[in-house]
Amino acid sequence: MAHFAVVTPAFYSHFSAMSALAAELVERGHRVTFLHRPDAAQWVGDARIGFHAVGAATHPPGSVAAALRRAASPGGPLGLRRVILDMADSTTMLCRELPAALEALRIDAVLADQMEAAGGLVAEALGLPFVSVACALPVNREPGVPLPVMPFEFGTSERHLRMVEGSTRVYDWMMGPHRRAIAAQARRFGLGERDNLHHVLSPLAQVSQTTSAFDFPRRGLPAHFHHVGPLRFTRRSPGARDRDYFVPQVANDRPFVFASLGSMQGSRFGLFRRIVRACRGLDVQLLVAHCGGLDAHQEQVLKGEGATWVCAFAQQEAVLARADAVVSHAGVNTVMDAIAARTPMLALPIAFDHPGMAARVVHAGIGLRMSPRLASASAIRQGVRRLLDEPGFRQRIEPLADNLDQAGGTPRAADIVESALRLRRVPDSVACLG
Repeated sequence: MAHFAVVTPAFYSHFSAMSALAAELVERGHRVTFLHRPDAAQWVGDARIGFHAVGAATHPPGSVAAALRRAASPGGPLGLRRVILDMADSTTMLCRELPAALEALRIDAVLADQMEAAGGLVAEALGLPFVSVACALPVNREPGVPLPVMPFEFGTSERHLRMVEGSTRVYDWMMGPHRRAIAAQARRFGLGERDNLHHVLSPLAQVSQTTSAFDFPRRGLPAHFHHVGPLRFTRRSPGARDRDYFVPQVANDRPFVFASLGSMQGSRFGLFRRIVRACRGLDVQLLVAHCGGLDAHQEQVLKGEGATWVCAFAQQEAVLARADAVVSHAGVNTVMDAIAARTPMLALPIAFDHPGMAARVVHAGIGLRMSPRLASASAIRQGVRRLLDEPGFRQRIEPLADNLDQAGGTPRAADIVESALRLRRVPDSVACLG
């Protein structure tokens, strides 16, 4: 059996997905240890999974919370640059600290999140096999496919191709500090010229939380790339650490709408108020889940303005299975869970890969997209009304849900990991599903 190291950005959603894969590997007899700055330990989702703190001297407890605040609300060009510098700083710290830690822990292989270059860089430098995991939209590039952060839909015209090429150049320029950090560490490790996330992906296996039917048409993905769908815990273990999840008692006489802005954007009180006011005019039952971003007074304000329920954390999969529509930030976890539940969605993309996810929602015809800054309560109301009244959204989501049901999820991801590392052979029928 192998001892895996997990290297992922210090974000709750990434730790959650990687914890699900880690727990599946633990069930199969492997050891798994996350490595990051000390206060990221809070997000490891199963007590059977190890955590090894690195970088405490430069990234002490409290540094994660500060970085998350900056990432959630950059506040303009200078703030965005600070977020990019945080990413560069984290990659540099991990590249400095991981080699000794991996050797001390006697790590056999690495599960490297695509969004943290240090995983692939250090694994390759140490000669360790590694598997790349796309917890967000894949960073794999190919001509004509917009980057995950871009709001463009898919197209093949010359104008579209020029737009994608130009936006990619602008993005790479903006990401200069992070690219220089990757390049510096690649040179230090003797790995040659690398300066971008897509330069450090695994040659053995790459798995993604997306599905082939949902993503834009792809022609340039490697043969060892696999769409497996959402990475979720497949069983409850004795060591699982649970939050206090809320599940409402929904009446059958009125539609039910779920609103969530994810684990990082839940403090956007003003946006939640617009959503509540929009739904108040529709005579629906509305659950708002803010992931701990609001205080008790703000919760009461939302209830007073028409929200049926307001909670910190909802049991998302169960709630979406009952919901008639969802209003969200278009994070990958919420979108994929909504597809699995066959729930149409109104996307209000805020940051990171949300614009790219929202563009795919519109491309697939399974929901609508609006600006979280500019959309009025009236516009949101009209959008939610369309989702509730027009059957086409649910009809178009059905084949995507069927595709997701066949994608394999966490067990298939673990099969792929074991097969790539020759720990267990995967049947050809499973290996060819990608």
